[in-house]
Amino acid sequence: MGFFALGVNHTTASVDLREKVAFSPERLATALHEACAFCHLNDLVILSTCNRTEIYAITPKPDLLLDWLTHFNGLQRTDLLQHVYQFDNESAITHLIRVASGLDSMVLGEPQIFGQVKNALQLARQAGTVSSQLSRLFEHAFYAAKKVRSETAVGEQAISMGYAVVQLAQQVFSSLSQTTALIVAAGEMNTLVARHLVEQNVGRLLICNRGVERATLLADELMARVPVEIIPFDQLADALPRADIVSSCTGSLHQVIYASDVKQALKKRRFKPMLMVDLAVPRDIDQAVSRLNDVYLYDVDHLQTVIEGNLAQRRQAALEAEVMVSQLSAQFIRQQRSEQATPYIVAYRGHIEQLKASELDKARQLLAQGQDAEQVLERLANALTAKLAHAPSQLVRQAAMHENPEILEWSMNALGIEALVPNEPTEGNEQIAQLQPGNELLKP
Repeated sequence: MGFFALGVNHTTASVDLREKVAFSPERLATALHEACAFCHLNDLVILSTCNRTEIYAITPKPDLLLDWLTHFNGLQRTDLLQHVYQFDNESAITHLIRVASGLDSMVLGEPQIFGQVKNALQLARQAGTVSSQLSRLFEHAFYAAKKVRSETAVGEQAISMGYAVVQLAQQVFSSLSQTTALIVAAGEMNTLVARHLVEQNVGRLLICNRGVERATLLADELMARVPVEIIPFDQLADALPRADIVSSCTGSLHQVIYASDVKQALKKRRFKPMLMVDLAVPRDIDQAVSRLNDVYLYDVDHLQTVIEGNLAQRRQAALEAEVMVSQLSAQFIRQQRSEQATPYIVAYRGHIEQLKASELDKARQLLAQGQDAEQVLERLANALTAKLAHAPSQLVRQAAMHENPEILEWSMNALGIEALVPNEPTEGNEQIAQLQPGNELLKP
């Protein structure tokens, strides 16, 4: 049973398709349980962001994951087949580390994805769909991601999605100090947008969030630097005429900003231009808005061109990071393989303990019968030597039968012995024949 990863992201699927397979936090627990039931497995994590939806699982039947993803979202298998990527075992481990490190992100080196992967694991733990084996894999990915970010420059000077919004705003408006920005949903992404806007001296900030608590936290953070107003979510449409810049990222399954509301807002604004950025997947803003004059509507796919502006200077750092990812992936695989040997080592040591106990018992019986102690010790040593040497001797013989000197050499190295091939029989060779199990020198 192997580790498997399946998904779509910004490089393989458009935002139209990505929003069809996105999972809101509200339905993620249900999705995790249904996926495990559908695929007959117990180890599964779902990562869903604006740029990717991915499933990580330990499963003997990976094809069922794609079947479930299409079934759960009401799609046909053919809808996804040309857009989905799949990795197994070593390549899946490498992919997870690349994702957590930000190497697979639209924004190369972005830090937000690290927290999103951690949150995905936490949600799976809460839902009871992840075991210690899958947890260890994710924990290693977190360790690797931290190491990559601390030891390479891959995350330095990265243009975040939040800063990309500001760059767009600076292209549309000559002075941000004369603008009002409306932040729709005060989650992690829009919090970054708000901070960047304030750093660039936006004139006023309106925060509209379903819950007052999170909106208040963001307002308290920024109000010392800019006038901030909290807007109740049911008054979102009424706030649109006041907004020059709108950044929306709610995570809702349905649109929250409609073309009719934007059309009315433009009239009240006397058709002053509006920049509207939809960072959500599924999208928050009615796509009909793009057909309205005086509105500049961007979604996450459109932001790609803005983000690529400073990509070249980080490509060398990315190459260094990729080498490190390969090394860290191989390290985890070695650890896993080493752990697989543990029960065999325990069993072998148990077998040796049984041999020791048996021979000690025989030795005690001989001593009790009055046998010479020196002879008893010699018999004990010979018997243990013969029995312990039997299995390794068989291994070396089988290796020699392959007529491949490398296999034979490997066998000798595994036994910690330098291979010495005598030209003719020696006293040692003769003793080997004598020390086969059962060829005991002294019978009780």
